[in-house]
Amino acid sequence: MEDWEPRELLLFRATALGDDVDRPILKSDGTPAYITPDIAYHREKFLRGFHSMIVVLGADHAGYIKRLRAAVGAVSGGRANLDVKICQLVRLLRGGEPAKMSKRAGDIVTVRDVVDEVGRDAVRFMMLYRKNDAPLDFDLAKVIEQSRDNPVFYVQYGHARGKSVFRNAREAVPGLPEEDAARCVFLAKAELGRLEDADELSLMKKIAAYPRLVEAAAAAHEPHRIAFYLYELASEFHALWTRGKDVPYLRFIIFDDPQITVARLALIQGVVTVLASGLGLLGVEAPDEMR
Repeated sequence: MEDWEPRELLLFRATALGDDVDRPILKSDGTPAYITPDIAYHREKFLRGFHSMIVVLGADHAGYIKRLRAAVGAVSGGRANLDVKICQLVRLLRGGEPAKMSKRAGDIVTVRDVVDEVGRDAVRFMMLYRKNDAPLDFDLAKVIEQSRDNPVFYVQYGHARGKSVFRNAREAVPGLPEEDAARCVFLAKAELGRLEDADELSLMKKIAAYPRLVEAAAAAHEPHRIAFYLYELASEFHALWTRGKDVPYLRFIIFDDPQITVARLALIQGVVTVLASGLGLLGVEAPDEMR
C-alpha cells in the first residue's frame, strides 16, 4: 500500500440510512460512481409520483440491496417504499443436458433464441412457473412436449378441451351460443344442484377461489401463484374428463338428460373463463384449438 494517497471524495452518508459504509458519489477521476445513476433514477421516479418501487436484481447483486434502499430513503425523505426482488439464474437444458453457453465459442443463447425455438407462450409461462428467488431449469425439449409434464401445454390444452366440448354439445343443447358472453347468459339458468359428484364439487370450489388468489398474488408480487393455480385447475378438469370415459354418467354431454348437460356445460364455462383470464394475466394465449 505504499502507493496509496488520500483523496477527497464526495460521499453519500448511506450509513445513516442502514448501509454498511458511506458510498462515494464520484470516482477520483470525476466520473459517476456505480450507485450514482441509481440515485438519480429513483429520485426522478419519486418526483414523478411513484412512492412504491420494485427493483429486480440478479442473485449476484444481493449485496447491493442495502445501498439501494439507503438511496431511495434519502431521495424520498423516507416516504418511498422499495421492494427488491432477487432472481436466481436460469439453467438452460436441452433434453436434460446443459445447453452450451461458451462465450469463447460464440455459443451464446439469448432470450430471443429461446423464444424463436419454443415460442413466446412457453417462455413466459415457464419463467413464471416458479418463485423469482428459486432456480429454474428450462429444458428446451420439455417445453414443447404435449404431455402433463409440460405445464404450459397442459393448461392451454385444458382451455382448448373445454372449447371443444361446447362445439360437440350443440346437438344435445340446441341454441347453445358460440360466443362466450352469450353462452354465459344462456348457461346462467343451469341447475348447478345437479352436480353432486365429489370431483365436480371440487372443481367448483377451485373456480370460486380464483378472484381471491389473484388478489393475493398481486399483493405479494408473486405471479407464480397464478401459474401454479392454472395448472392445478387444468389438472382437475382433465381428470374429470378422463373419469367420464370410464363412468358414462359423468360425461359432460348426456343426450337423454339436457339438464345435467347444461349444468356441466356451465361448470366447463367456469373453467375456460378462468383459464383464459389467468393466461391473459401471464401474457399467454388461450387457444380454442390445439393441433
